[in-house]
Amino acid sequence: MSQDFIASFFGDPFAVMNAIGLVAFALVGSSKAIREGFDVFGITIVGLAMAFAGGATRDLLVARVPLALQSPLEIGLGLVGVGLAIALSVVLSSPETHPVTLVSDAIGLAAFTTTGAIVATEAGVSAFGIVAIATINAVGGGAFADVLLDRAPFILFEDFYASCAVLGGIAYWMVGTLGATGSTAAGACAVVTVVTRLAAVTYGWNLPTVQRSGLRSE
Repeated sequence: MSQDFIASFFGDPFAVMNAIGLVAFALVGSSKAIREGFDVFGITIVGLAMAFAGGATRDLLVARVPLALQSPLEIGLGLVGVGLAIALSVVLSSPETHPVTLVSDAIGLAAFTTTGAIVATEAGVSAFGIVAIATINAVGGGAFADVLLDRAPFILFEDFYASCAVLGGIAYWMVGTLGATGSTAAGACAVVTVVTRLAAVTYGWNLPTVQRSGLRSE
């Protein structure tokens, strides 16, 4: 039975990406809460919120019960991410800015962009719907976590973050439209998202603001 479970898990792009995203985003969310001085309960809540809020919104948009309410495995994976964040905070002075956390954030963004695109495709929505749901799945948890941390969601500022999810969703739709398999489309989506995000972090990419564009007079 365990062999059948492992085979089905690794043969299902959604299951793989969902598991990766849950652990990665729970780690990132918990690291943010640790930086703000939250207690263990608060750290857990923020970590799980970042891991599950985007996926829950995705599921509601396609009229299905959120996966977090269907399987204890989902919560277990989120708690693994919370535990990793706490462990990193013990050995690192600034875990929220450490490369491990930054890479985890990029991986989580890519994983949830992909799961959102997969679910949207299965629901039969339009091309816009695929990109929109993929993006919501990817950034919704982080936005909700920021609200819990009493700050404006960072995706609304100049950082090149949600744009990576948009590009990943477009890549998924384009590759699928060309007749590729679901696994190939999922791989393309994940690669485009994680590569653009890591490039944005490395080279300091930002979207323009009105203030810097010169359109606004001082």
